[in-house]
Amino acid sequence: MTHRSYAYENGGLPHNERLEFLGDAVLGIVVTEHLYLTFPELPEGRLAKLRAAVVNSHSLADVARDLDLGDEILLGKGEQTTGGADKSSILADSLEAFLGSVLISAGRDAADRLIHHLFDPLVASAAAMGAGLDWKTSLQEFCADQSLGGPSYRITESGPDHDKRFEAVAVIGEETFEPGTGTSKKLAEQGAAENAFTTLSARLTVPQETPA
Repeated sequence: MTHRSYAYENGGLPHNERLEFLGDAVLGIVVTEHLYLTFPELPEGRLAKLRAAVVNSHSLADVARDLDLGDEILLGKGEQTTGGADKSSILADSLEAFLGSVLISAGRDAADRLIHHLFDPLVASAAAMGAGLDWKTSLQEFCADQSLGGPSYRITESGPDHDKRFEAVAVIGEETFEPGTGTSKKLAEQGAAENAFTTLSARLTVPQETPA
């Protein structure tokens, strides 16, 4: 959990980038193997897109936030004052370092189990998306299929320049849905699209009452 900024400010201590390199490798092979075995019907190109949707800095950062990993990272003063503990790049790298440390300290089986626990739900979520493998594309396709009209997004932002927060609301026709939030407009819109897609999809599975 030692970021290089902290290491440099404290006499050149060892930092976590070598473990990050190792964690990145084991994460990639575990997710790739899981995709290969779980989706035998999918071609290589689709598998590659699924992997990219799961193993990327935004996904890793979200997993790290769920684990409250930011509270454990040792950061230099500059990174501390600019919100480094919640920066997606730092969180993603630190999560990979954490996975690398599990591999070294507890072995491959333990690392595999942890990665499956953390990332299998993301694989399932990505597999449920449309061909574009993002929620905005999936929502766009759904709205087209159901003749609902194209979705739009209302964006608001808050916070200082170094720590912006964005909130997005999907609007379809006259209806709005639960907002999505994130550290960028893109992430907030993806969250808003996911909420709208989930709500609308659930309606299709609810049996409609027939008139007496």
